[in-house]
Amino acid sequence: MRYLSVNEISKKWNVSERSVRNYCAHGRVEGACLTGKTWNIPENAEKPERSNKRKEQPITLLDILKEQKTSKYPGGIYHKTQIDLTYNSNHMEGSRLTHDQTRYIFETNTIGVENEVLNVDDVIETVNHFRCIDMLIDHAKSALTEKFIKELHLILKSGTSDSRKDWFAVGDYKKLPNEVGGMDTTLPEEVSDKMKALLKEYNAKEEKTFEDVLDFHVKFEKIHPFQNGNGRVGRLIMFKECLKYNIVPFIIEDNLQPFYYQGLKEWGNEKGYLTDTCLTVQDKYKAYLDYFRIQY
Repeated sequence: MRYLSVNEISKKWNVSERSVRNYCAHGRVEGACLTGKTWNIPENAEKPERSNKRKEQPITLLDILKEQKTSKYPGGIYHKTQIDLTYNSNHMEGSRLTHDQTRYIFETNTIGVENEVLNVDDVIETVNHFRCIDMLIDHAKSALTEKFIKELHLILKSGTSDSRKDWFAVGDYKKLPNEVGGMDTTLPEEVSDKMKALLKEYNAKEEKTFEDVLDFHVKFEKIHPFQNGNGRVGRLIMFKECLKYNIVPFIIEDNLQPFYYQGLKEWGNEKGYLTDTCLTVQDKYKAYLDYFRIQY
């Protein structure tokens, strides 16, 4: 068999000599052998396909959510996510709407009530939360910024009774000190700097892990940047970031509220409380994906 040099093969294949050597070094040229520092390549050796050739990308959960949102597809994972995330997150913050009422509002854009009194804010915030989920799906791949976070709050609280209060800043950081679970939070005059520092620290990490997302959430809730709506905005952010980094998302269920709050409180000492709670509900979301035959 006749052998050719790297130089001769590079001209034959119309590639650089460096590429030929790399092909040989990685065992991609059948029959190539090394004598000293010189590669000898069979004259009939075939040129390897480029390893960086674009391959068809798998369809992700985010792709499916976007498609179902656009097509208004009923009964799929988008439909279920909208109802379950909205019901649980709002109910944890005091909403009295039932899961069925939340579903009815989403599916019909109407309110079916008989012999019952509903809180107007509960209804408005339910509709607004649907819009927040749409926003995070549309912008899941975007960087997490103060502007995005404030926009979520603006959408969530627009049209509510809070939005008509002079001291309540809809879509902006709080004006008055507040507390959560009996604990002090960041003072209003310090919120902007604390949020900038938190986002800088978080965005400096190129790839985010499950723990990184939880860590951001804990720090966000401790800052408590808004007068009200921090929990819901924070949980929306977690869902967005999971979609962005191909982490299976999760929905904190209302019945797990005590464990969730304990996890937030104990994070600095013991991460297991919050991690285990979120892994539990992540497993439930995985079961949804299995049912809808969505790979993850």
